[in-house]
Amino acid sequence: MEKNETARIEAFSDGVLAIIITIMVLELRVPHSAELSALMPLLPVLLSYILSFVMLGTYWNNHHHLFRVAKRAHGGVMWANLHLLFWLSLFPFVTAWVGENRGGPWPAVLYGMVLLMAAISYFILQQIILTHHGRQSPLAMAIGHDVKGKISIALYLTALPLAFAHEWISYAIYVSVVVMWLVPDRRTEAASSA
Repeated sequence: MEKNETARIEAFSDGVLAIIITIMVLELRVPHSAELSALMPLLPVLLSYILSFVMLGTYWNNHHHLFRVAKRAHGGVMWANLHLLFWLSLFPFVTAWVGENRGGPWPAVLYGMVLLMAAISYFILQQIILTHHGRQSPLAMAIGHDVKGKISIALYLTALPLAFAHEWISYAIYVSVVVMWLVPDRRTEAASSA
């Protein structure tokens, strides 16, 4: 594939992510009262939306940098990218379930499963691109050992059973992963601007 075709993959992914975020925001229902207190019952829905929005934004940001550095792609990259988009497309469903249910482990577990599978699918996409570009490529040098990616997967795996102790432990872990990713990897940024 030529660079314009990798741009098509990125543009398609951008469109899918925009639709996912739009679907999520449509789940935010306006209260039927002008009182500020009417927003309080919506707080869990809003918090789950914010967490998911930042997660999706993080994937969008890292996906952008990954494809800016990637010079070539092939069918395997396209399928791996679709695999990632599949898991990201489940964000509106799990976000709504978490927001509407203020207790119990299962919404936290399913939310964590989607986060885990999205992280794994991103890792697979990254590895397929790295295999195609070579381990000595600027992309491989930029990604390095992908410590944050591996830590994220480990934290998601840890959070899943902890939801049965108390779901807020899992949510705290999910938030910690978001905080870890808020600062993009400068090596990938530097490689994409080179």
